Amino acid sequence: MNIKLKIWRQKNATVKGKFINYSLEDVSPEMSFLEMMDALNIKLITEGDEPVAFESDCREGICGTCGLYINGRPHGPEGKTTTCELHMRSFKDGATIAVEPWRSRAFPVIRDLVVDRTPFDKILHAGGFISINAGAALDANTILVKKTHADEAFNSAACVGCGACVAACKNASAMLFVSAKVSQYALFPQGQIEASKRVQKMVAKMDEMGFGNCTNTYACEAECPKGISITNIARMNRQFIQAKVCAQKDF
Repeated sequence: MNIKLKIWRQKNATVKGKFINYSLEDVSPEMSFLEMMDALNIKLITEGDEPVAFESDCREGICGTCGLYINGRPHGPEGKTTTCELHMRSFKDGATIAVEPWRSRAFPVIRDLVVDRTPFDKILHAGGFISINAGAALDANTILVKKTHADEAFNSAACVGCGACVAACKNASAMLFVSAKVSQYALFPQGQIEASKRVQKMVAKMDEMGFGNCTNTYACEAECPKGISITNIARMNRQFIQAKVCAQKDF
């Protein structure tokens, strides 16, 4: 198949970027999207041009680094699919494919399609962990956990931190990511000890990093490659309000 590509090129965060048109022939429908990008870069290098900068690591839908904005959607046209899992058979022969980086003030462009997602790391460093000494692993039946809680925690922990939720949101909100990281601990007894401090620190850091507010458009859940539910946002809001109320009572 033959395709046309409209790719955002930008030297760095301070230089104005623009779309550049490319064409690529003999693309196999079984290629992944990133393999197609590799083929494009081989062509560009062979012709003496600068290759397109983009991120990838595991290429198995696990690490979340491959996020691209493809034809107006985070990770492309397929639901619950990361860019590295997207295949060229999802596009028609002769199609024009627009490829952009995530668009958010909190995710400045480093080069071309690569953005700085360290704000997510800073949010996790602010409180997305358990700091108490939990000791050695206990017998599975020593601390009883409801099956529904265990399932919800596992589903929340499936978040790969790709940033699709931010890219999809008209406000560039990080609420789905933060709430997923809050929930994966809040649903277990070990995580409840620091629950109040955790949610306040992570929300404060999220605001500090410049992410927008959540207005419940559901776009984040719709475009999340792992299907993270917005019920996590409701859970985090409840915890945050409870933490604030308890703090006022203690004062």
